[in-house]
Amino acid sequence: MGLAIETTDLTKVYRHTAALENVSFGIEKNTICGLLGRNGAGKTTLMSILAGQELKTSGRARVLGAEPFENAAVLAQLSFARENQKYPEEFKVSHVLRAAPWFYAGWDATFAQRLVGEFRLPLKTPIKKLSRGQLSAVAIVVGLASRAPVTFFDEPYLGLDATARGIFYDLLLEDYMEHPRTILMSTHLIDEAANLLEHVVVLQNGRKILDSSVEEATASAFTLSGTASAVAEAAGDRQVLRTQALGGLRSVTIEGAPDERLYADAHASGLEVGPVTLQELVAAHGLLESGESAAAAQPAKKIQTEAKEALR
Repeated sequence: MGLAIETTDLTKVYRHTAALENVSFGIEKNTICGLLGRNGAGKTTLMSILAGQELKTSGRARVLGAEPFENAAVLAQLSFARENQKYPEEFKVSHVLRAAPWFYAGWDATFAQRLVGEFRLPLKTPIKKLSRGQLSAVAIVVGLASRAPVTFFDEPYLGLDATARGIFYDLLLEDYMEHPRTILMSTHLIDEAANLLEHVVVLQNGRKILDSSVEEATASAFTLSGTASAVAEAAGDRQVLRTQALGGLRSVTIEGAPDERLYADAHASGLEVGPVTLQELVAAHGLLESGESAAAAQPAKKIQTEAKEALR
């Protein structure tokens, strides 16, 4: 199918600070890819370069086979949705909808109106008076209804409540199935978005540390849960990425795949061997913000539940 997005040694330096450093990855056409990492990891900078809104310092960035910066043919096929998008002072939501067809050849006005209704956006309210959640909804409307071959969503859920976020995820997947295109979405809400994602790119301090399919990423580690002593013995000298404890119980995330010997040892010791979720994997590598780590740590209950199951 070919690559929709490709970077090679992409670097962006602001004065003496490297926002991106030698970032290389590729995303196949018609793929939903998650761009993950802490605040300040370089996600917005990366998308801004790919969307042709910022110059790179060095390296290569290609979208649909060409450099995007000042490339009208490429830019006509891109949409960059973010809640802090700037609009003319007097613009209302209705003005955005009327102007959009000038910028997006595939604009679907009927779908846009449906989205406006789903998010209950006030058409006649000036953009500058909208709440943060409403601004995010405007960005989502433009990003989805543009039907651009390559669409960037920069944390599109900011300010949206759980219900509105669910509406966004459902509509994105529904429309993607009917109108496939390449979508790159940065997000901190990994568990919420995980079912949408086929591929992930993870940044840390401006460097790429993971570029793989979600299936490959989650197969790269597993969990082992039970009594602390039995877990320690079964884990042996394997690489433990993360440890969680609750009383005398312990759950560890281990790099690699479990082998037959580990399964046998686990069964004999009453331990539970399980898969990792994408959020647990990212947390195990220490790449979540503190609040997200707390969410990923809900396995405090998981430790207790799995251990009880294993010890029956």
